[in-house]
This record gives sequence, C-alpha cells and structure tokens, in this order.
Amino acid sequence: MSTSPMQVSEARRFQQLRGHLSYLKLNDAAESLNRVLDQARSERMSLTAALERLLEIEVEAVEARKLAARERFACLPEPWTLSDFDFAAQPGVDEKLIRDLATLRFVDDASNVLFVGPPGVGKTMLSVALGRAAVDAGHRVYFTTAAELAAKCHKAALEGRWKTCMRFFAGPKLLIIDELGYLPLPEDGASALFQVINQRYLKSSTILTTNVGIADWAGAFGDATVAAAMLDRLLHRAAVAGIDGPSYRLRGHQSQANAMRKGVNARVS
Repeated sequence: MSTSPMQVSEARRFQQLRGHLSYLKLNDAAESLNRVLDQARSERMSLTAALERLLEIEVEAVEARKLAARERFACLPEPWTLSDFDFAAQPGVDEKLIRDLATLRFVDDASNVLFVGPPGVGKTMLSVALGRAAVDAGHRVYFTTAAELAAKCHKAALEGRWKTCMRFFAGPKLLIIDELGYLPLPEDGASALFQVINQRYLKSSTILTTNVGIADWAGAFGDATVAAAMLDRLLHRAAVAGIDGPSYRLRGHQSQANAMRKGVNARVS
C-alpha cells in the first residue's frame, strides 16, 4: 500500500514539530504531542485549544519540578499541613491567629512569627505547616534547628566561609528556626543567630520556636545585650503565639496507645 505525498508531508511536519519542542526543551509537550493531536482530532478541538492544551501540559510539568525543588531545599522534617493539626486537642493555640498566619500575609510583609511554649505543645508542627503552605505558594523556605544553625555558622567561620554562610541564611523568603533554647548554644552561637536575624531584618520572614519565655532570653543565652538586640529585631514586626496548653504530642501518643490496646483486646475476645 503506497503512502501519499500528503501523508508523508504530515509525518514530516509531526517530526519537525516534535523536534522543535525538544530543541526548545519543552520535553513534556514533545512527549504529549501525539496524544494531544489525537485528542484534537477526536474532539474536533480548534487549533488554539489544542495548542493551549499542549502548553498547559508543559507549564504543569515545569511547576511540578519547581515545587519538588522547593520541597527538597526546604528540608521540612515532616509533611505536616495545617489540616493535620487538631485545634480541639490543643486549646492553648489561638486558632484565629494561626488561620490568619496561614494566609501568608506575614511573609509578604516580611514579618516574623514566634511560637513560645513548653515542649510538645505543637510549636514545631505549626511552624512546619506554615512552611509547607509557603512552599506551595511558591516561596523559598528553609527549616533548621537553632543548634544546627549555630553549628553551620561556627564551621563556616573556621573554614573562612562566613560571608557565604550568611548569604545562604539570608536567601530564603521564610526561614524556620526550631528548638531555640532546648540545647545550650556554643559560645559564639547566640552571636551567629543574632547576625542571621539582623541581616533578615525587614527583608524576609523568620519563624522561631522556643521553650524560653521572652523575659528569660537574657539569662538563657548568656549575653543580655545580644538577646535584647535579637528580640528588638524579631519583635519589631511579629506575631507572638504563646502556647500553654497540655502536651499535644503526648496526647497523640496516648491516642495511638489506646487504639492499639483496643485492637489487641478485640483480637483476644
């Protein structure tokens, strides 16, 4: 069976179009070209509609890759979102404030958030949930503990990479510093933390979780001057969420234990 010149021409055009898409690195569009053309024929789509669908596939793929890259960079320790947090189980949390923070207006305003309270009340979970929302919204986010930040800064200073380290911590639109006060900072740790906060001041947002009440920072960090300067910059534009309820984490462990106990009892009976 012979092939008509028109069929040859169409086949050549298809290969050329696919080659153009690949050359422009529109690889997902190139891979989907045949499927979109078949869909266009079967559904009698207009040329504009078919082209829009083809480019939509490429845009969705690019956005998915960008999201995956932001997720890798963020180093969030858990995939928590705000929907995972049980406000009824933690009455010490101001739900109205958290819902307002979830709009991410504080990120647009380069404001800060401080979660203050004893261990286990949900400070880390809420900070991660807000970080996750910021990642999904297209912001560059980075999560670290206070101890890790101090260690990285100390190592950078010893290796002559201090400016590079400061640029790294200045970069994210939202920096989450977890567990301030849980472990003693090294001698230069408070100073390094202050310099990170200072260079981000009024430029980008920081979420900080701590078990140390604001009034006790001077004693906890060993240098009243540095502590006061750090608080001055953090609190200038900030939302402070004090959480004094029961241990959210312990309640979760108890719920799991109760569920396991019920399961064992059911199998025995």
